[in-house]
Amino acid sequence: MNAVERQVAWILDQNPDFSPLDTIFLTNRLLADCGDEALALPAKDDALANLDQLVKAGVQAGKTPDTLVGRQILEAELMSWAAPKPSTVNRLFWEKYADAPRRATDWFFHLSQADNYIQTRAIAKNIAFPAHTDYGDLEITINLSKPEKDPKDIAAAAKVKASGYPACALCLENEGYLGRLDAAARGNHRVVRLAVGGRTWGFQYSPYAYFNEHAIFLDSVHEPMRISQQTFANLLDLVTLLPDYFVGSNADLPIVGGSMLAHEHYQGGRHTFAMAKAPVEKPVALGIDNVSCSIVKWPMSVLRLTSDDKMALTAAAERIREAWASYSDETVDVRATSNGVPHHTVTPIARRSGTAYQLDLVLRDNQTSAAFPDGIFHPHADVQHIKKENIGLIEVMGLAVLPARLQTELAEVEKYLLGQPNEMREAHKPWADQLKLAGDWTATNCHERVLQAVGQVFSRVLEDAGVFKRDATGQAAFARFCATLQ
Repeated sequence: MNAVERQVAWILDQNPDFSPLDTIFLTNRLLADCGDEALALPAKDDALANLDQLVKAGVQAGKTPDTLVGRQILEAELMSWAAPKPSTVNRLFWEKYADAPRRATDWFFHLSQADNYIQTRAIAKNIAFPAHTDYGDLEITINLSKPEKDPKDIAAAAKVKASGYPACALCLENEGYLGRLDAAARGNHRVVRLAVGGRTWGFQYSPYAYFNEHAIFLDSVHEPMRISQQTFANLLDLVTLLPDYFVGSNADLPIVGGSMLAHEHYQGGRHTFAMAKAPVEKPVALGIDNVSCSIVKWPMSVLRLTSDDKMALTAAAERIREAWASYSDETVDVRATSNGVPHHTVTPIARRSGTAYQLDLVLRDNQTSAAFPDGIFHPHADVQHIKKENIGLIEVMGLAVLPARLQTELAEVEKYLLGQPNEMREAHKPWADQLKLAGDWTATNCHERVLQAVGQVFSRVLEDAGVFKRDATGQAAFARFCATLQ
């Protein structure tokens, strides 16, 4: 059996849209993408290993440019044959959902991995470890999954005029899209449609996942993100639909929001973050029947609402959001607006707690100042050698997504701590000098201690992002805000 025959056999086993009668058709479709010379390739047992062979053959046959984007487009097109039609995916998902929501998501997740939409091999490159802190075990990831851009693609992209279609990377129009220099290949991409808040939404998985079953829920309409009472209702509807998943939204303002503010979307998955495990500290009186509210022991400022009544919970969340939108406390640098520009919003996260519902509302403030030009409640300069980027939904919950540069930079820090020749960045030196004072550093303990020290920096990053600090002054200010909610 050659590589093409092996891949066709796998497609027939994977995709219910095809039967053995389609063998010749599929063979010719693969040859159209990778060239007739692929018939001479020996078969590999693994579908992804076969895929690599076929892509290489396609490049050699001149079917696609020998660039990262060219190879990604060909990969997605070859794997598109393994993914059922969108209509079939939706039919099968809801048939399985009728038996159990978990059965449907298990199937869809496996499909998204099998057809290589979820980049399992790239994700496996990430460095991940727990960090033990006063707030529980935070999760640290050094993100190595996204490949660096090919210089040839960068040069070519400079000459390409943007088409405006799809409008962004989250639009439904990406489903099956060929891809181009400035838009990812999505031939193997499938989206489940569902109803949220009376509108059509899409449910898909993240191709470069940061946690288990990292899902994305996206509005079918390309509109900017906006946190409102409808947001809370939508999140609760989604965790009703998928009770094994949490679902949360990035904030809707720059600095404190995520990287994709142009398209309304949420993220979720089957994962329990450190923030969800964090205990509550103090009750907060809201005066709303059947809704409990408490301050969460967390480096950021979080109110946790719990109820078995979704409407009451939504109303309570909106009361807090509205109060925070207009609340100022100059004693702790909290200001709702400046020159008419709003600064306050929330990062909301919904989950099930037994039969009840929980909504965590993380208070956000995106002010800047002369002292803190990147953001008053943003990682401050002394921790930006580890984390400078926005603190979005994932970080808020206790999972650090750190830049790939740290893989090599931390190795140089370790050499410095061990007194070895090194090329440590100057930005790390104040931190490394502090670490040096923390006891004996040996080849045996150095690596793990540096990783744990990174975790402590991330804990500080979250404290920087907290609007009401964990000291007596900050907690008194938090109590004053909570008193306005009754």
